[in-house]
Amino acid sequence: MQETPFCLRVGHHLPYSMSDSNATDFNNPSTFILLGIPGLEATHVWISIPFCTMYTIAILGNFTILFIVKRELSLHGPMYYFLCMLAVTDLVLSTSILPKTLSIFWFNSREIDFRACLTQMYFIHCFSAMESGIFVAMALDRYVAICHPLRHSTILTNRLVAKMGLAVVLRGGLLALPFPFLARRWPYCTTNFIPQSCCEHIAVVKLACADIRISSYYSHFVVFSVIGLDVSFIAMSYTQILRAIFSLPRKDARLKTFGTCGSHLCAVLAFYFPGLFSFLTHQFGHNVPPHFHVLIANMYLLVPPMLNPLIYGVRTKEIRGRLLQLFTQKAT
Repeated sequence: MQETPFCLRVGHHLPYSMSDSNATDFNNPSTFILLGIPGLEATHVWISIPFCTMYTIAILGNFTILFIVKRELSLHGPMYYFLCMLAVTDLVLSTSILPKTLSIFWFNSREIDFRACLTQMYFIHCFSAMESGIFVAMALDRYVAICHPLRHSTILTNRLVAKMGLAVVLRGGLLALPFPFLARRWPYCTTNFIPQSCCEHIAVVKLACADIRISSYYSHFVVFSVIGLDVSFIAMSYTQILRAIFSLPRKDARLKTFGTCGSHLCAVLAFYFPGLFSFLTHQFGHNVPPHFHVLIANMYLLVPPMLNPLIYGVRTKEIRGRLLQLFTQKAT
């Protein structure tokens, strides 16, 4: 992916001319310029409509999940504690991206301070890793609930749930910590135009006029260690879950038991499939248009926070029942 053609292509949208930028020999600029979706500048306003809609649904849906679980004492259990963690993660992840993206689309506000860029970078990678870890914890909860139902409350105690939540937070925070430090150490002396709508790590370090193999290697390490290990653990859990389900004698019992983990399985697929597709297109899709790469990256970061509350709100009987009860009381 070549950054300079993007800059030339969208130069007329920037607050200052490219000739001034090229004439300036700068080193480590204090600000970067986010280009949004290169090649689709004319449709930024139209693209902002689904983006804003997804963000609104994510905010309302996740706050609704938190409100219902806090309000109903009967939902104070491991599955719903993990669901609240997922809702908070989705709120932070989407809020760290969407406001700036929408300001680019609506107000052409492309400048971002270098420190703010590094902060956004940290939040993106930290909370993405945390979300993956939460799905692993929820897979463990489903495994214990289906394979060891009589021991569920004694195995997954509140203390163990708290330890698991702390481990998820620490892992995400520590794995993401090197990203801004690596990005900060490189010299930037050619351009400060980022062909993205957010400060994703590789998109930023590609602008450095230095050998960035350390950043590239660490990015691959995080991808394979987080997604690879987490997906493997989830697959192992569901292998055991499916074995337990198919060992049940009655078909209706099998369907009912499988339905208890259907929400989690849908959320897992909605999270990992776009991420895997985005990673593969970046690695092997050299002929894919640049704006497609950016759109896929945005979908990976924005679609799960929108879908998760919808999936759990529709498929989880307890949450759906409490939500309908809440609206019925208000209507009465």
